[in-house]
Amino acid sequence: MAQFEIKDLSFAYPGKESGKVLDGISLDIEAGEYVTLCGRSGSGKTTLLRHLKSVLAPHGTKTGEILFDGRPLEDVSPREQASRIGYVMQNPDNQIVTDKVWHELAFGLESLGEDQATIRTRVAEMASYFGIHGWFHRNVNELSGGQKQLLNLASVMAMQPDILILDEPTSQLDPIAASDFLNTIRKINLELGTTILITEHRLEDIFHASDTVVVLEDGRLLCKDSPKKIGAFLKERGNEMFAALPSPVQIYYGVDDTPADGSTPADCPLTVREGRSWLSHVFEAGSPAHAAIEEPPYDDEVKDPVLRLKEVWYRYEKDAPDILKGAEFAVERGEIFAVVGGNGTGKSTMLKSICNICPPYRGHIYLDGKKISSMKSSELFRGRLAMLPQDPQSLFVKKTVREELEEMCSDKKDPRIEDVAALCEIDHLFASHPYDLSGGEQQRTALAKVLLTDPALLLLDEPTKGMDSFFKQKFARILRDLKARGVTILMVSHDVEFCARHADRIGMFFDGALMSTNTPRRFFSQNSFYTTAANRMSRHLFPNAITNEDVIALCRENGIAATRRPDAAEAAADAADGSAEVTQA
Repeated sequence: MAQFEIKDLSFAYPGKESGKVLDGISLDIEAGEYVTLCGRSGSGKTTLLRHLKSVLAPHGTKTGEILFDGRPLEDVSPREQASRIGYVMQNPDNQIVTDKVWHELAFGLESLGEDQATIRTRVAEMASYFGIHGWFHRNVNELSGGQKQLLNLASVMAMQPDILILDEPTSQLDPIAASDFLNTIRKINLELGTTILITEHRLEDIFHASDTVVVLEDGRLLCKDSPKKIGAFLKERGNEMFAALPSPVQIYYGVDDTPADGSTPADCPLTVREGRSWLSHVFEAGSPAHAAIEEPPYDDEVKDPVLRLKEVWYRYEKDAPDILKGAEFAVERGEIFAVVGGNGTGKSTMLKSICNICPPYRGHIYLDGKKISSMKSSELFRGRLAMLPQDPQSLFVKKTVREELEEMCSDKKDPRIEDVAALCEIDHLFASHPYDLSGGEQQRTALAKVLLTDPALLLLDEPTKGMDSFFKQKFARILRDLKARGVTILMVSHDVEFCARHADRIGMFFDGALMSTNTPRRFFSQNSFYTTAANRMSRHLFPNAITNEDVIALCRENGIAATRRPDAAEAAADAADGSAEVTQA
């Protein structure tokens, strides 16, 4: 018997009955299975997940049925759902309810009425298993985003759930913390047998680990099958979801875009390790003749700085430790400058200091040669500076998306409203409440609102958080258009793939200061861990290839195409005999 049986589930939000968010979804989730749910932003992923726990189910018109262990979900008591169905949200701050780490770990167990001995034992076990003992007695508001998300996971696991549902849990984590978090999820699945249902835009660390991949498209079930078959299915049909798949899959089909014998992708690599082995096999006859991509010399001198930080120090309280510790760098006028680094290193605080929200107690920040500390807010934010914060909801104060945009203009009929809404693809959301939108849609709405200020310097704090791979491409075009108009962009991001493709320069922020800057190709090719999947997969052959397109181009330049292992057809036939066709809705 399936743990969850979803039967012909349809759902529409109030006032939008004609446009279903979920349309006839039928899906079984077996006990102990690892299921990855993917699809474009707004395809219905979060809405579907929230329906699997009654207390989180959104209000609206619903048809169909959801069974949990053979019983209608609405007949399962709230207490049983709380203990057996764990849920980790996208934003960790939305789930934390207490002030201390130890109390957060115990809160769920206390709510279930467990005795003190059980609570103490479970809390101690979770703190030890998840490595929380070092910050067990700290205030939760002192934790980084990664620590908060790990605390949420530990708090849920303390109740020993049978199924763990995770809604984009790594959207606010740096690449290393995200990888560690997802490896922990995999370990929970393998060692405890906990069923995992997860949705993620970053598929590199979960696609290969999945037993089943489910793809949603416009609220409908597009397909469901094993990872390799899903990759072949999406590629052969030219589906845009293929662009969201891990780098090894995209590179494999980019080098050889013909389907495998019998349309079974037996050779397709899913992980960086498998991709590296496949490339080594491709070039087993000898090293590639063309191994590097030429790049002009790098001059780190900033000749026309629009922004300059000089020895900036900041702490949140008088006796608290410093967050910024002599931060010093300059941003060239008209460039896209990306800052990467781990959670808690001071990147967001640096952006707040530039906005004068967190004025430094030592050092100075200059905008167009003028000290920001000497500017009034009306002067600083009128056509000069704007910031898209990490939490887009902090910008929302109105009841509809249209009203949010109209707030930024003196004339409600300003044609720029329609132009920016079309640019950010939110014109169909004008009547929606901002809080009813998906994470990616909220991010795009906040971006549109910020762009209406016509800033000369645009600060972006995790701008691609919650965005699917498709809108990231459009977002990159928006940034290039802004750059062409003379707008300078300073971006803090954990999305190394996006930075590698679209930044002009990249800097590493560590321990409150910028350590180094370089071009994306030089920066990522010099790093071992803080680099792209394409670089980790191919650096033994192509040292400075950092994007999927780089690797594909170099393979083709070396005459590599349609290269497969000799036993590909036999392996494909064996694989086909042992598994079913891709399930297509």
